[in-house]
Amino acid sequence: MAKPKVLPEKPNALLQLFNIDKPIIGVIHLAALPGAPRYNGQPLREIYAAAVRDARTLAAGGVDGIIVENASDMPFSRPEDIGPSTVAALTAACLEVRGAVDTPIGITCVANAVIPALGIAKAVGAGWVRANQWANAYIANEGFLNGPAPAAMRYRSAIRAEEIHIFADVHVKFGAHAITADRSITEQATDAEWFDADVLIATGTRTGSPTQPAEVDEVRAGTNLPVIVGSGLSPEQVPDLFAVADGAIIGQWLKTDGVWWNAVDPRRVEALMSAVAKVRKPL
Repeated sequence: MAKPKVLPEKPNALLQLFNIDKPIIGVIHLAALPGAPRYNGQPLREIYAAAVRDARTLAAGGVDGIIVENASDMPFSRPEDIGPSTVAALTAACLEVRGAVDTPIGITCVANAVIPALGIAKAVGAGWVRANQWANAYIANEGFLNGPAPAAMRYRSAIRAEEIHIFADVHVKFGAHAITADRSITEQATDAEWFDADVLIATGTRTGSPTQPAEVDEVRAGTNLPVIVGSGLSPEQVPDLFAVADGAIIGQWLKTDGVWWNAVDPRRVEALMSAVAKVRKPL
């Protein structure tokens, strides 16, 4: 079946950013930042130092990209309630990471705060931001969330940040999709491309839960954009998932004991990248 052509073909964002087949993007889950309920007054230099250690471990292990996320700011604020303290601390953390490694970086500002993430990305020279919901709407843990694409793309244009790519989840984890239940995952993938995303993400149901190859296939059937895995990759799953996916974001499995708030484990990074090397093709 021919895929829908909803916009003129654009350059492959993964190749532009990473210039390698099947790129792996490791995640830095920051400790709670000022303004979040779990922030206990810890000196910010300690939070940034932990992020730098993780970044250096990921870079030394050969990952192709790093995405920095305010992952411990639970319960997450709605996008319109993200405060200046979060933006400031996330910006500072990204600058520390950028100063420590040459690996390309991206930004996730949860929950789905794409406009703040774009501002941070422009300030620190990041290459992409992740949108948990880009088009349409869904019921998140934070309540009803609209896709931010119309406002976010206008903001990106206003700050002259067209070089920053949009990585958009399709049928995002931690959500209920009854509102769009009459639209298949394939149709929602087409919607995300129609609203000018650059890379689409297929995920499991929650952090660390495996993404199924069938879900990647459903997303790919609706788009001409690259499709990556956004949750639950392990070395054992690489052959099956990378037979259908163009790359992956991986966080929890790379951490000590597979616990997302622990430090990155260099042995796990080595094991994953060894598995990926076996399926990569030269460009």
